[in-house]
Amino acid sequence: MTSKEIIHLYNRTGFGISYLEMKALQSESRVSVVNEVFRNSATFTPLQVDISELRSKMKGLNMKDRKKVRSLVKDSTKKVHELNIAWIYRLGATKKLLREKMTLFWANHFVCHDKNILHIQQYNNTLRKHALGNFKDFVIAIAKEASMIKYLNTKQNRKKKPNENFARELMELFTLGRDQYAEKDIKEAARAFTGWNHDIRGEFRFRRFQHDYEEKTFFGETGTFGGEEIIEIILKKKQCATFICEKIYKYFVNDQIDASHVAEMATMFYKDYDIENLMRFVFLSDWFYDEKNIGTKIKSPMEFLVGIHRVVPMRFEKERELVYLQKLLGQHLLFPPNVAGWKGGRNWINPNTMMLRLNLPSVLLANGIIALDEKGAFEDDFQRFNTRKNRQRKLKVKADWETFTTQQKNVTPEQLQNALLVSPINKGTEEYLEKLKEQNLKESCIQLMSLPEYQLC
Repeated sequence: MTSKEIIHLYNRTGFGISYLEMKALQSESRVSVVNEVFRNSATFTPLQVDISELRSKMKGLNMKDRKKVRSLVKDSTKKVHELNIAWIYRLGATKKLLREKMTLFWANHFVCHDKNILHIQQYNNTLRKHALGNFKDFVIAIAKEASMIKYLNTKQNRKKKPNENFARELMELFTLGRDQYAEKDIKEAARAFTGWNHDIRGEFRFRRFQHDYEEKTFFGETGTFGGEEIIEIILKKKQCATFICEKIYKYFVNDQIDASHVAEMATMFYKDYDIENLMRFVFLSDWFYDEKNIGTKIKSPMEFLVGIHRVVPMRFEKERELVYLQKLLGQHLLFPPNVAGWKGGRNWINPNTMMLRLNLPSVLLANGIIALDEKGAFEDDFQRFNTRKNRQRKLKVKADWETFTTQQKNVTPEQLQNALLVSPINKGTEEYLEKLKEQNLKESCIQLMSLPEYQLC
């Protein structure tokens, strides 16, 4: 593989690759390099935070004691933020790059939000566990998760009083897309999911006395269907494979869909709905490495932030500041904006977030400050954050330049540039880069990550 192809592969399956790691792979074949990506992500390691104290508080809790319930909810929300931070640090250090990248993708597909740390942690690990598995098993597992049951009101879905929320989103957002079903299909599907519930621990429970056992007619098939049968009928439609492949193509290949490539993907995926086989097909295809697909995607806030961290490891002295930073960048993990999730693509960038992105490497790695030349939503927020009253809350980050120096041993500024910048470079940047070659590697690193071209992968 060429150096450009390897960097492209690791940008899309993870968060980049160092120059020396890339050089070590250059003599390998495409099949060998792709196999290594999958081998590193073959196993599943749950992400967990310590919730033993919360569990003990839950024992014997009187739900009528509103003060204690509010306190428990507050403590649980803090733990959700703790899980958020643990996930980001895992993204910055894991070798299971593809599994974690796929978990990020699925978190914005099977969108869910829950302040109950026990349930959302379990949900997040279900995403991680099934990220490269069988899609049918994945959908069924997600539908039975406590967080999803609460989020889309399946808990209120009962015989003679069906709640259609989950049935609608199952088809529109999770499997088929818009305008692929009739209102009658939603109503019949909702009846099939009646009685789906969970216990306090988050374990799935089927409440048989709340389930509608009568016949339903769904997509032309008639039977006394339950929820799992509804999912199986949906997956019989090739539109399901096409819908998922379109989303995967936009996330991993290009925001502009190539219908012929998606059709190839869908034909393969429809055979067995095996996610790993689908992703192998994508990463081994010649078209994945076309010039039009390299350096053309705007990095999500997580790709941008974690990418910096993987080049220069860093630690926030006050971890709540990492939460604040995510909000400013526009992607607060575990806290999606709505059931459709983040739109991505060009929506990641606006005048405020672009200013923050260009200044952030200096702020995080060189104790820099953000110039507030023009007023706007971001500038106002940042000024409030840095008022005298909040002086102790200024961003304090410890950058591990020692590890950077070890990992970049004997690497030149030009070689570092080749690893960090993959998008076409304009004339003005080219002139700037010529001057940058005279800088030391540390300064070059900060400046390279402060360029507009670094926003693309």
